[in-house]
Order: sequence, then C-alpha cells, then structure tokens
Amino acid sequence: MKSLINAAAVAALADDRVDWRYKGLPAAWSGRTVAQICADAPDLFDAGPLGPVCVLAEEALSHNLTTMARWCAHHGVELAPHGKTHMSPQLLARQFGAGACAVTAATISQVRTYRAFGAREVVLANELVDAAGLAWLAAELDADADFRLICWVDSVAGVALMTEALQAAGARRQVDICVELGAAGTRTGCRDDVVADAVATAALASPRLRLVGVAGYEAALGHDVSAAAVERVRAYLTWVHAVATRLAPRCEVPEVIVTAGGSTHFDLVAQVLAGDWRTILRSGAYLTNDDGLYLRTSPLTRPGAQPGGFVPAIQVWAQVCSRPEPGLALLTMGRRDVSFDQDLPVPQQLRRSSRWVADELVNCQVVKLNDQHAFLRLSPAAETIVDVGDWIAFGVSHPCTVFDKWQLIPVLDGRGRVTELVRTFF
Repeated sequence: MKSLINAAAVAALADDRVDWRYKGLPAAWSGRTVAQICADAPDLFDAGPLGPVCVLAEEALSHNLTTMARWCAHHGVELAPHGKTHMSPQLLARQFGAGACAVTAATISQVRTYRAFGAREVVLANELVDAAGLAWLAAELDADADFRLICWVDSVAGVALMTEALQAAGARRQVDICVELGAAGTRTGCRDDVVADAVATAALASPRLRLVGVAGYEAALGHDVSAAAVERVRAYLTWVHAVATRLAPRCEVPEVIVTAGGSTHFDLVAQVLAGDWRTILRSGAYLTNDDGLYLRTSPLTRPGAQPGGFVPAIQVWAQVCSRPEPGLALLTMGRRDVSFDQDLPVPQQLRRSSRWVADELVNCQVVKLNDQHAFLRLSPAAETIVDVGDWIAFGVSHPCTVFDKWQLIPVLDGRGRVTELVRTFF
C-alpha cells in the first residue's frame, strides 16, 4: 500500500537551517540544521529561548494520537483530521501513522501545501467555485492517478460553475463531491431536502463531477454541550442521516461517504451516522487539545468524561518584563503569540531555580492582551513571589489560532529536551 504522504519530502524539512525567521528559538541555534539541533537533544530552556516561545509535549502528542485512533476504531469510524489546525506536514505524517485515512483542508491553498508533501487523500471541506483553483485541481488530478480529493457543493449554481471551469481546464478526471447540508442560520450547506435533491440531480448530470456522498458540519451549531444544545446537534445529524439514506442509492461509487465531525460533538456523529456507510470524522484539535475551549467541550475531556482522554500538548512560555503596580505583572506575550478568540491564556507554571513549579499561580489570571504584552492579575499569594525575569508557562484555548503564529515549534520530551522541531506553513 502506498504511503499517504511523501516521507522523503517531510524528512527533508530536517535539512532546513534555523535562523532569524523563526521567533522564540535560541540565537545559538542559528546556522544549524534542524537535524543537527535535534540530534543533540538540547534542553530548550538552557539553550536560551528568545521568548515568548510555543512548545509541544511529545508524550501528550503521542497519547492523544493513540487515544483518538482507538476511539475511532472502537466506534467504527475513520478520521481525516483537519490540517488547518496545525498546517504541519510532520504532524500530519504522525496522524497518518496513527491510522488517519486522509487530511482535511479548508481552502485550495491548504490543499496545495499538503500536496507539496505528497498527500494523496484530501477532503476539502468547503465549496470550490474558483475557476483558477479548479484549473489547478484538474491539472493535479490528471497528473497523479493516486491523488484523490473530495469537496463539497451546496447549490445548482455551484455545480454549474464547477462543471464550466473543469471543462475549460480540459479536466480528464472527474472531481468527487459530497452534497453539503447546513443548518439554518449557520454557514454553507443546503438548507432543506428540496435543495439537497436538486444539487444531487445537477451533480449527477455533470460530466465533470462524481457524487460520492453527503457532508455536514455539526460544530457550526456551536460548542455548547448543554442538554438542549446536544439535542439540536442530534436533530441536525439525524437529518444528515436521512438525506444520506435517500441519496446513497444515487451515488456513483460503491462505498458511499458520509462525513461530519468537529472537535466538540464527534461522539454524536459516531452515534448517529456510523454503520450504514463509510463514516469519516474531520476533528483536528484533538492532537493537542487545550486548556480552555476543548478541555470544556471535547467528548474525551469535558466534565463527566471517562479518565484517560486527551491531554493538553501545547503551551506558550513568556517572561515577566514588568511589575508596574501591585497585583499586576506584564509578560512578553501578546495577541501575536497566543490565541485569544475563545479564552485568554491560562497561567500554569513558574520557572524558578531551573525548575517549573505550579502552586504559586493558583488564582492568577490573564485579564488582557496587547499585541506584544499579557496583563497577568496576581493573587495575593503570588504577589510576593512573581518577579521581573521569571518565566511563566501558559495553557491555551483553541490551538488553531496558536499554531498559525509560529513557524517552527520545539517538541519537548518529559525532561524538557528537544526531540523535534515542527515546521508550519500558514
């Protein structure tokens, strides 16, 4: 069986030389290749990071990969993890190694990035009506018989635009499409059965498209995990199931695909959709999980979840640069370094005497971010402890908007030594 990614292209990233392009990394590493640095397994902190710096935890990454793979196998679903989360061929290679069947992308540019590293199975979870993007896709499909891409369509107009653009590009292969279903008031997707059936009929009539299944995105309904919210999601997925049941006999492949699944309600996706066809989840944040949004909402970490679920695998370290008034510390970390779209960063550990300690930061809270500073409100207990020059490690909320701020991220073992430097391409 052919690999789902070009291992040689991924391995070649280790030949890149570290320099000023990669913020946060020690200046002493400049001029050395990634392979040379990792071969020495340096202690990142001893090497002198030019903070702030984002880090990943090797043990947590491995745990989350194994946990998700086992969960999917147990529930009879496949996983095409969303590559927009990290945009890292190295991390994608790990996900393929753990059994992922494809990579999900949100844009044609993201598809191009992963194709540069030989990704063979891609789910484009979006409408593709851009003539230039379709022309590129047609050429890519025609040049590589092993490349397969599935994308969405939710309108007869979209079918017509795709067909016209692919014909103009001289496409020889058909593009696989799923009819996308969307709940009222959310983003893309057919809103009712009449539209869904019309789109399917138009796709079947197109010489350049091949109908392969049905797609949805239940997380468009939100990340609420209350009983009422769960029932709304379940009702939406039940509709997806009904449409898939009706359209499955019309699909042009022997193995019909039904796909959904963000990182909050993938358990409901498996409950409602698995069993009657090839069910593919598209969760992405599971790889690192977090200390905010997904800690509260993931089926494997939210309150009431069974032990042994996902663990946070990503932190941002920053240094205290000012104590301008009582109860306040300013740190060298801001909106350009850490996510803030869901929750503010969570202070976790303070570095003192060459070790990280956690107790002093209980009840401390980041209350504001500027572009390059974090405002940390200190508890009375921390007031007399936190000082200028101290380093603090922060948990994050929503890893997608942390990864995009870092181009080269150290992966650390349990002793804080660098095992890998992960390259991102945003």
